[in-house]
Amino acid sequence: MKKLGAAIHGAGWVSGEHVRSYLRNPHVEMVAISSRKRKSAQALADRFGLDCAIYTNYDDLVADPRVDVISICTPNYLHPQETIKAAQAGKHLLIEKPVALNLADMRAMQAAVHQAKIKTVVSFVLHWNPLFEIIKQLLEKKAIGKIFFARVDYWHGIGPWYKEWEWVRFRDKGGTSFGSAGCHAVDAMRYFLGKEALEVSAFETGPAAGHEYSPTTVAVVNFAGGLVGQLSSSLNIVGPYQFNIDLLGDKGTIRDNKLYSKALMPGQKGFTEIPTILPDSGDVTHHPFDGEIDHLIDCILKDKESHVNLDDAAKTHELIFAIDESAANGGKPVKLPLG
Repeated sequence: MKKLGAAIHGAGWVSGEHVRSYLRNPHVEMVAISSRKRKSAQALADRFGLDCAIYTNYDDLVADPRVDVISICTPNYLHPQETIKAAQAGKHLLIEKPVALNLADMRAMQAAVHQAKIKTVVSFVLHWNPLFEIIKQLLEKKAIGKIFFARVDYWHGIGPWYKEWEWVRFRDKGGTSFGSAGCHAVDAMRYFLGKEALEVSAFETGPAAGHEYSPTTVAVVNFAGGLVGQLSSSLNIVGPYQFNIDLLGDKGTIRDNKLYSKALMPGQKGFTEIPTILPDSGDVTHHPFDGEIDHLIDCILKDKESHVNLDDAAKTHELIFAIDESAANGGKPVKLPLG
């Protein structure tokens, strides 16, 4: 079987993890790297000993017939136009998140992907974190019964010491607190609950030094089925990285890797701690890209849709846009889906 030709567009911090995981997949060969700066692209190729094409023009990359799948690893605001060009060229896509900073761009991306009939995965890479996998298994086993309340927090102090600071802090380039890195929390809540949001109210703190937007936002979400969710994202926390998960059900509770379950362990006296790898670092080397990229390649080879494709990610982004709209209007409720 011919191997799929993989390309990386954007030679920044996260791109190395994409390369590493593509190289580990037996069905893939790295054929190209693209970056605005030839020096950056060549450095990435040299780091992994790759003899591949180097491009400084994205149009040349998408025109390369050897390229079957592209990882888009560029700044957030560039993702829409790059996704649309790649889709029009028939390339399958792994898109780093957020995929778009507004609803119109996101809808244009969806339209291009639908027309091209390509496979997509949006890089909510924590789906392959062991704790996420354990929680999904516990929920499938009804370990905590019917969930009535959920809370997920993304707290990550991002400043000049962080590699993506120079574009994350700008609204028109990086987004907002939830619209940038905090999108992981929104995706996680939707993933665990399996329900869609009906209405949201959100509030934000004042602006902080260096940010064009409030780096801390809190939202309360009404989900279908009578569930209530609380989400928070803080990019100016003074403290270690935190990704908090609380799921309260009528037969038990999950708090990160701690389980209390009347359904599975009647007579349990306290929380049982599950030893596993937690989503407790913002370092990309800590993230399970092998699982994500293996999943994308499997979807391409078997002609199946991913559970975290662009259409699913669009629902996460739509909730984010609603959160930002509510916060900008002092907590005024916003109904979903958006127009």
